[in-house]
Amino acid sequence: MKLDIVSANRLTDGRVVYLTRDDGWSESIIDGRSAATKEESADLLADAERAVEAGIVVAPYLVSMADDGGAFAPLHFRERIRLFGPKHNRDGGQPAGRVA
Repeated sequence: MKLDIVSANRLTDGRVVYLTRDDGWSESIIDGRSAATKEESADLLADAERAVEAGIVVAPYLVSMADDGGAFAPLHFRERIRLFGPKHNRDGGQPAGRVA
């Protein structure tokens, strides 16, 4: 099943955060409030825009997720990077076992 959640960056530290069920923001995608319809997705964005106006987050947008038995999985590679971090070693090289 495809669901939408809202991702943004927290204004105080730039961290990736997700809109929660209580209209707060969490760094954990598990806490994200999901929407199954276009109307629900529009409501999520409206709630996120209020947080922008309050100076809590910047650049909120909808993220398409697959609901895999209660565990969210991003459908797009960009969101996987935002969730799990960049795909390189701290020294700038690629992870072991990968071919350039």
